[in-house]
This record gives sequence, C-alpha cells and structure tokens, in this order.
Amino acid sequence: MRYASNTVKAQPSLSWLSGAIAGFIGTAPMTIFMLLTQRFLPKGQRYALPPEIITEELAHRAHVRHHMNKQLVLAATTVSHFGYGAAMGALYSPLGKKLPLPGLLKGVLFGLVVWAASYLALLPMSGMSESGQREPVRRNLMMIAAHVVWGSAMGATADTLMHQ
Repeated sequence: MRYASNTVKAQPSLSWLSGAIAGFIGTAPMTIFMLLTQRFLPKGQRYALPPEIITEELAHRAHVRHHMNKQLVLAATTVSHFGYGAAMGALYSPLGKKLPLPGLLKGVLFGLVVWAASYLALLPMSGMSESGQREPVRRNLMMIAAHVVWGSAMGATADTLMHQ
C-alpha cells in the first residue's frame, strides 16, 4: 500500500519536470527561429533580441553589467532564455492536462499566452522593455511567431514525455 501511495505522490512532480524539460527543449528551435528571422527585419529593427535586452537590463540592475563582455552577456542570455523556457514549460504541465486538445495545439495556445503575458504585461510593468504594442509590427510578428514555434515544440514534447 505504501508503494502505491508514493507512486501517486511522485506523479505530479514528474509532470512538472516533464513540462520543464519540454519547455527547455522548445527553447532551442525558438532561439534558432529568432536568430534566422531577425536578419529579414528592416535594418532599423535588427537590434538585440528581447532575451539579450532583458539580460542586459537585469545585469545593469544587479550592478554587474560593466563587468561583462559581449561573450558573457550572450552566455547569460542563453542560460536565462532556456531557464525561462523551462519555467514556462513547468507552468504549462498542469494546465495542459486540463485541455482536451492535441499537445501541439495546446502548446501553440500556451505560447501565445506566454507572449502576451510577457510582452504586454510582465516586462513593461517591471520596466524591462517597452510594451509589445510599442514595438514595430514586423518585430512583434517575429516574436509572436517565435512563441508559436516554442509552444508547438514544447507542447508536442510535453505530450510525448507525459504519455511514456
């Protein structure tokens, strides 16, 4: 009896872990997508991508930015971007189980929610970046599409991991 009880208690944490792994994995194609599509933006819109802007702002607020060269900024950006993707994937896992939709579609919807919550609320309210409403349309479309890429990869991966 005790074994069955421990198995049931372990299940939710495995779900969160599966979601975090899926979010981490989904960040790879998202990052590649952003780097590839950024070069198709008009020249004046090819400035740093949001993960780098956010990382530099956090480093500035922590009074360490002046100690960081470009390589350290890019390394910190990569770590923080994948960490945020994993954290959002962990949040997805309990929500994803409640929607009776294919994992890919649930992931896309969640990716759009993450974009909206991050770029229309969280980042502007924290002073990390301008609201998505103030960004150029093509740059916004690139970031929305990047979140669709992340969400689809994360959702499909989470679905696979949770049904093994």
